[in-house]
Amino acid sequence: MTQAETTWTGNIDLSSDLDVLFNKLCDAFNGSPFYAYCGMQMRVVDGQIEAFVHMKNDLIGNVAYQILHGGVAATILDSIGGITAMGELYKKAKPEELEETSKKVSRLATVDMRVDYLAPGRGQYFTARAETLRLGRKGCTMRMTLINDEGKSIATAIASYAY
Repeated sequence: MTQAETTWTGNIDLSSDLDVLFNKLCDAFNGSPFYAYCGMQMRVVDGQIEAFVHMKNDLIGNVAYQILHGGVAATILDSIGGITAMGELYKKAKPEELEETSKKVSRLATVDMRVDYLAPGRGQYFTARAETLRLGRKGCTMRMTLINDEGKSIATAIASYAY
């Protein structure tokens, strides 16, 4: 395994508690300069990884209505789908499979994603969660939902990821 493969995901240890494992994945994502620029953050809430972003002027897409840019919504959905898929791969891995699982995680990439925008992106903050529809040997399918601070669904997505 290369240095990049062992460090970018936070040196995952499969013997760790799931929250510890998920927090290490979140730390790796939160180290992204793009996430810092957008104010996006991954965190573990109630044993599940969640994406979070406060609304700020730099994220407005429609100036007249002061709503979240659709590209920001899509980015959050894609990101939560990917990190949740990574967590699922680690969850199902056996200790002797750590090296192969780390390789899969390091090359996980979005193949296809469809976003449905359900409501204008109004709110003080937004959160997103993902669920696994299928986890296979070479790829997976995830469903993601973005909600605002009032619990209103703003957008949903289904994505395929290859590894």
